[in-house]
Formats: sequence, C-alpha cells, structure tokens
Amino acid sequence: MDCMEQKDTEATAPSVIDRYYTRWFRADMKGKPCEDHCILQHSNRLCVITLAETHPILQDGRTIKSINYQISNCCSRLNNKVSGKSKRGGQFLTDFAPLCRITCTDETEYTIYSCIRGRLLEVNESILETPSLLLKKPFTDGYIAVILPKFDESKSITANLLSREEFESVVSKRTVAQSQPS
Repeated sequence: MDCMEQKDTEATAPSVIDRYYTRWFRADMKGKPCEDHCILQHSNRLCVITLAETHPILQDGRTIKSINYQISNCCSRLNNKVSGKSKRGGQFLTDFAPLCRITCTDETEYTIYSCIRGRLLEVNESILETPSLLLKKPFTDGYIAVILPKFDESKSITANLLSREEFESVVSKRTVAQSQPS
C-alpha cells in the first residue's frame, strides 16, 4: 500500500515551472492572430520569455529552419554583455522590442518580442544549435530570453499581461470564432 501512496504523491507533485514561476501571457502579439507569448515570472523578478502553447510554431507541426537574434544591421541580441551585481551592460528592452526571428521550413517567419520592459540578461544560444528544443521543451530548455524588469516596475509589468484564466478565455473565444461559419 505504501508504494501506491508514494506513486500518487509523485504524480501530483507540481513541476518546477508551476512551483516557482507565475505564468503570464500576451495574446495576438502586435495584432497577429494566435502569435501568443508566455512570460514566466519568478519571485526574484526574473522573467523568462517563451512561446505560449497556442503559438503557430508549436501548433501546426512546423519544423524550424533558423533562429536569428540579429535584429538589425547594428543590433544583435547575441552581443549582449551583462556584468556585475546590478547587471550593467544589458540591453534595455521596451514592451515590443524584438528578441529574435524564427523562420520555419515552410518559409513563414515569426518575430518574438520581449513583452515587458527591462534589461536583457541572456538569450538562449542553445536553441541556435538545437532549434528542436523550442518545439520539444518551450518552457524549460527552449526558452527565448531572460529579462530583468526594473525594481520599481516589477509589480506593474503584469498590468498589460493576461493571467492563465484570462488567456484561456481568449483562446476559447478564438476557437469558437474560428469554428463558426462566416
């Protein structure tokens, strides 16, 4: 009987993401339908930018051709160098600052945005070598970037974001709208 009880507690244990991070969402980024982003906010203010489960890259069985952190001729997120306790040198990002561009094998291109204001601490260089991480583990190994909001803005950054319940409501309305004949 002890084995059964132990298996039950293991099955109900929350993941590290569910335990230590709060999920926030940005739906239809820049007016593009279904291009949803997820922000994982840790209690220490760090925010991890990922793709939401409903993003077309994760939904349509696409294969990623390339990921490019080169935003313009003079701006590459890969050149971000952070140092010291106060994270000096990190690029400052606004809500709609592009982080990277993802090109799929069918030549569709998606721009991933920061969604929040803050200092860019790191980009995930692992997905450059292994783009499938973005598809297989979008919330862990396949994250896009880590951003640190300003201390005084850390509570207010969620004002423009959706909670899990609000996001699920938006997605269900979107699904109903798509299923109705026009």
